[in-house]
Amino acid sequence: MNCPVCEAPVLEGDTYCEACGHALGAPACASCGAHAVDAEGYCERCGLRQPTGRDHAEIVLDGGAAALTDKGLRRSRNEDAMALLASGAAIVTVICDGVGSSPRADEASAVAVETASAALARRLPPEEAFDLAGRAVAKLATSVDDAPASTYIAAVVEGGRITLGWAGDTRAYWLPHSAQGPTLLTEDDAVETGEITAWLGADAVDVALHVRTLTPEEPGLLLVCSDGLWRYLDGYAFPSTGTPIEMAREMLRHALDSGGQDNVTIALIPLGVTHG
Repeated sequence: MNCPVCEAPVLEGDTYCEACGHALGAPACASCGAHAVDAEGYCERCGLRQPTGRDHAEIVLDGGAAALTDKGLRRSRNEDAMALLASGAAIVTVICDGVGSSPRADEASAVAVETASAALARRLPPEEAFDLAGRAVAKLATSVDDAPASTYIAAVVEGGRITLGWAGDTRAYWLPHSAQGPTLLTEDDAVETGEITAWLGADAVDVALHVRTLTPEEPGLLLVCSDGLWRYLDGYAFPSTGTPIEMAREMLRHALDSGGQDNVTIALIPLGVTHG
């Protein structure tokens, strides 16, 4: 037997390669086939990061509300996270975009989404859900210099009313069924050069949640998305037919065809009509 990384001889039953220290019995790489995938998901032979369930995922609820996330074309991992769930008559969605300049940004977005969506499903106020998510992300830090961070947006849709809460540059749009164009419902916490000024994390200072409640006057779709989509929306003709998941897939194709520079996450929730 040989070590799959350095090819030094090893004995059956050995736990580690004595020559290079590789842990024997590691999972096989999806690319080169070597049993050399480390604990962080990288192949120690070819360097490929292994696919995960977050590379691409989709959710579809009864009634048609749908969400998807994709790692895009240029990032090695998906640092976006999403939730879409029904809680009684309400539909809850949360999308968080891990801040790429922070460590373990994928962990930050995941724990924020898990915490906030559970709180909102229990009908806690948006400010309380945001505070709980912020505390959960802050606990990931070992110091202010090692602080995972994430943007945040959540929407609760019930009885034709939309309640939004956000911090950072993850956005929501209203897409009416009429010929009228989309309406941006949120304002970015960012400076002109694009750097965000509000986020969840142990190093976040005096971050306040923006809250907006509205009741659209006509049927349409609520779009909630990360910047992996909205950076490509200038002049974009949104799809006008299909189910929400079909429309979300079309928007994803547009983002990928436009460069796919970042992770892409999209949630579409219909109001006023039912989409199957």
